[in-house]
Amino acid sequence: MKIVLASVLVDDQEKGLRFYRDVLGFRLKLDVPMGGAHRWLTLVAKDDPDGVQLLLEPDEHPAAKPFKEALVADGIPYTSFAVEDVHAEHARLSAAGVRFTQPPTVMGPVTTAVFDDTCGNLIQIAQHH
Repeated sequence: MKIVLASVLVDDQEKGLRFYRDVLGFRLKLDVPMGGAHRWLTLVAKDDPDGVQLLLEPDEHPAAKPFKEALVADGIPYTSFAVEDVHAEHARLSAAGVRFTQPPTVMGPVTTAVFDDTCGNLIQIAQHH
């Protein structure tokens, strides 16, 4: 068994696509109309086109928005992405206008930073030492 899909609940799929593709640098994998304004919209790491897909899922379920708001209020990231160098990614993303809620911080065997994804989530980046 292996993980093939993970999701992030977004308040707007098109805005999420622009952020995750154009700012973070993920590559579009699938964009399939699902009726109405919804899409099966997945991205992958640029260097791993057949790897785990990230689904940008609409946050329309009644429990989704309160859940996301509670996580943000407590400063808890929705998910975490691995990076080679947290300090370099922090600098690159900050220069692109990304708002960080936690600068690079050493936490035992990892250095992490947390940013706002503009879609209602906090996202962590982590570098293992």
